[in-house]
Amino acid sequence: MDIPFELHIALRYLLAKRKQAFISVISVFSTVGVIVGVMAVIVALAIMTGLQQELRDRILGSSPHVYVWKATGITDYHAEVDKLRRLPHVVGAAPAMIGQGLLSVAQETVPVQVKGIDPVLEPQVTDLKQAMRSGSLDALLAGAGAVDGILLGKDLAAKLNVKVGDDVSLLTPQGTLTPMGMYPKIRRLRVAGIFMLGLLEFDSTYGYVSLDVAKRLLGKDTVDHIQLRVDDIWEASRIANAIPQQMGEDYIKQDWQEMNKPLFSALWLEKIAVSLAIGLIVMVAALNIVTSLILLVMEKTRDIGILKTMGASARSVTIIFMMQGLIIGIVGTTVGAAAGYALSTIFDRYQLIRMPIDVYQISHLPFTILPRDFAVVVVTAVAVCFVATIYPSRQAARLDPAQALRYE
Repeated sequence: MDIPFELHIALRYLLAKRKQAFISVISVFSTVGVIVGVMAVIVALAIMTGLQQELRDRILGSSPHVYVWKATGITDYHAEVDKLRRLPHVVGAAPAMIGQGLLSVAQETVPVQVKGIDPVLEPQVTDLKQAMRSGSLDALLAGAGAVDGILLGKDLAAKLNVKVGDDVSLLTPQGTLTPMGMYPKIRRLRVAGIFMLGLLEFDSTYGYVSLDVAKRLLGKDTVDHIQLRVDDIWEASRIANAIPQQMGEDYIKQDWQEMNKPLFSALWLEKIAVSLAIGLIVMVAALNIVTSLILLVMEKTRDIGILKTMGASARSVTIIFMMQGLIIGIVGTTVGAAAGYALSTIFDRYQLIRMPIDVYQISHLPFTILPRDFAVVVVTAVAVCFVATIYPSRQAARLDPAQALRYE
């Protein structure tokens, strides 16, 4: 198969032996530099993207997409749930009530975030039902005369050393007024289930009870807010903003992006910073390409003079050295991208990097490669390598053949 003579000469220069072995070694190191740089950038992006997606999925599995309050209070949550459920793009709605308390068993006492829910509607807005590790969500619907149930997070249950069926005592600030003053309310509850939502905040501090129990424990007559789940998480902000317009100005909303904006903004900035820092490795590799081509031009001054004497144009000489740099860039980028993808896949599949869950909320470091990120890294790396060939190639094209062959 015939190939352009520029490509043929570029390959001969790259694979040079004997006298030009030093140039070949420099080319090899330039290629290795590109491989390492591209691989490092892809792995770094996979880490940051995986961390963002894992935290986002766990947050959205533990909490709703949109919260809705009413300035005048929610007296009939059934009617409000029905109205909000009929809004466009809303796929689930459920009431909720929040309060504080202290859980105690024997000599162990821990603070708890008490959340009152409707066990029938809650699965529409959170993944609590799928997160049950023992017991069931339906067990909160205790029959007449039975002890009221509570669902505890896995870590909270471990602190108290309790399991399904055990009794716990819940103390809440809302109590009974006596001649001696306000007496805190203490209620005995039965552990009806243990869940694991995957976020330390929920698994170590939350206890779920039914709405009727929450009203008695917290001394409230109405629910605090309505939780909504929408069909597109990225449209949650737009859907939430439309609620006051469609339902009335006394409706107050907040979506998941607003509530977690500081966290995801910090992760996004960290992703950019890490990518730029590691991307400098690719720049160093590009400088190696410049160095190797400049040395090659100096080494091949006589060859360039002969080529021009035989009729090769300045454009052909430029293409020869550009092709050499592009071959280094393409080979290095291809191998580096493949190695980065393989490494990220292996680390993610086998969960090889473990993390302290109390610090990072997750047990292992996830790796996720987005096609867009992968394409941007590959295209950018090849473009940087191409730019690195411009100066040496133009210098080679400017060589005067008479000067090059004067002392030959």
